[in-house]
Amino acid sequence: MIFNSLAFVVFLVVVFAMHWLPLSRSRRHQNVVLLIASYVFYGWWDPRFLTLLLFSSLVDHFIGLKIAATEDERQRRTYLWISMSTNLGLLFFFKYFNFFVGSFKEAFGLSEAASTLDIILPVGISFYTFQTMSYTIDVYRRQMEPSRNIIEFLTFVSFFPQLVAGPIERARTLLPQIAKRRVFSYDQGVSGCRMILIGAFKKMVVADRIGPMVDVIFADAPGGWANVLGVVLFAFQIYCDFSGYSDMAIGTARLFGVELMRNFDRPYFSRDVGEFWRRWHISLSTWFRDYVYIPLGGSRGDRLMVIRNVSIVFLVSGLWHGANWTFVIWGAIHAMLFLPLILLHQNKKNDRARVRFFPSGRDLFSMIFTFCLVCVAWIFFRAADIDHAIHYLFGLFDPDANVIDDLRRVLRGLERTPLTLLIDLALIGMLLFFDRLTMIPAWRERILHRPALRYTGYAVLTATILLFGVFTDTRAFIYFQF
Repeated sequence: MIFNSLAFVVFLVVVFAMHWLPLSRSRRHQNVVLLIASYVFYGWWDPRFLTLLLFSSLVDHFIGLKIAATEDERQRRTYLWISMSTNLGLLFFFKYFNFFVGSFKEAFGLSEAASTLDIILPVGISFYTFQTMSYTIDVYRRQMEPSRNIIEFLTFVSFFPQLVAGPIERARTLLPQIAKRRVFSYDQGVSGCRMILIGAFKKMVVADRIGPMVDVIFADAPGGWANVLGVVLFAFQIYCDFSGYSDMAIGTARLFGVELMRNFDRPYFSRDVGEFWRRWHISLSTWFRDYVYIPLGGSRGDRLMVIRNVSIVFLVSGLWHGANWTFVIWGAIHAMLFLPLILLHQNKKNDRARVRFFPSGRDLFSMIFTFCLVCVAWIFFRAADIDHAIHYLFGLFDPDANVIDDLRRVLRGLERTPLTLLIDLALIGMLLFFDRLTMIPAWRERILHRPALRYTGYAVLTATILLFGVFTDTRAFIYFQF
C-alpha cells in the first residue's frame, strides 16, 4: 500500500474517521486504532513480517524497562547490548547476509563452497530498527524514562505514516505525543493536507514522470550529454520521490495530531556538501551524528581521529542504504567531500548567510558546483554495480556521443516526444522556483498569511497534478527498498 494509491486514500479516510470518532475520548482508544491501522498497513505487503516487527518492538520495550530498573552499570550495559545485537542481527540477516556471503565467495573463489539464501528484505526494517535502537540508547543514557505502556510503545514503533521510510523519529519527541490524548486541530489538519498535496506533486508529477527516462538512460548509458541528462534527472527523481514520501508522511501524521520532524530542506540549494547533509535526509544524518559520530569522539580529537570518525559515519551510512559496494563507494565519495570542510573548520560557514531569491554570483557558483559533485556520487547510488557506475561515469566524457540521436532513441522507446521532455524540465523548474521562494522567510510568511496567495498555490498544485501526474503506472517509493 503506497501513499499515491487509491487503496491508501480509502484506508486513510477510514482510519481518520475511527481515530476522531466522538466516542474517542481517551488516548487508549486513539492508540489502539493507530496500532491496528499500522499493522494492517504494514501487513498489506506481506503479513509474515508482522511477527518480525512485533518481536523487535517487544524486545526493546522490555529491555528499556530492565535498563531503567537496574542500577548496576554492568547489567545496564549488558541489556543495551542485547537490544543492539537483536536489532542489528535481524538487520544483518535480512539485508546483508547474502551480500557478505557473496563478497566472501568472490574474494576467495568459493563459487561452489558457499551458497546464499532466498531472503526477502522486509520493507522499512532499516528505519524501524534504527528508531527502536535510539530508544534503548536514550533510556540507557538516562535521557528519557522508558515507556511502561505496551500499547503506546508498539504504536510508537509501528506508526504507519513513517513506518516504512521515515522520518526516523526519536522516542523523546514521538512517544510523548503518542502517550497523550490528542485533540483535533483544524489548523494542523489543513497544514497536513497541504503537506500531502506538496508530496503528491513531487512524487506523481516529477519523480514518476522522469523515472522511466532515468531507467532507460542508465540502462543504455549512451554517453556524453545524454548521460549528463540521465544523472541530473535521477538527482531530481530521488529527491522528489523521497522528500515527497516524507512530506506525505508528515502531513498524514498531522491529520492524527502528531508532529514528525522535517526530513528535507531544499538540499539542491546547498553551497557545500556539509550544508547538503544538513538539508538531506535530516533524520538519518542527525541519527548518525548523535549515536555514532559524537560517541566516537566527533571532531574533538586529532586529525587522524576526525578522519576516522567521518569516514566511519559515511561508509556506514552508505551501507545502510543497501547491500551493494556501490552504496559504500557513494558514502566514501561524500566522506572525501566532507572531510576538507571539517578539517579546515569551514563546516556551517554558510548557515548564517542571508537568503535572497537571486543568489550572489559566488553563491550560485557554489550551488552549481556542489550539485555537480552530488550528481557524480549519485551515479554510484543508481548504478547496478561498480562496473556499471564506472562505465556510466566515463561515458560523461565521450566526445563521440550524439546527444540528439541518443535522446530521440530514448524518447521513441518511451513513446514520448521532445515536447514531453521540455514539459518535464519545466516541471522541475517549477519545483525549484517554489523551493527557492519558500526559503525566504518573508515570502513564506506572506504565502501562509494571505489566503489569496495560499489558495492560488493550492489550485496550481492540484491542477498540475491532475494534468501532468502519473496515475496509471504508479511506482513504489525508491526508499522502500532500503
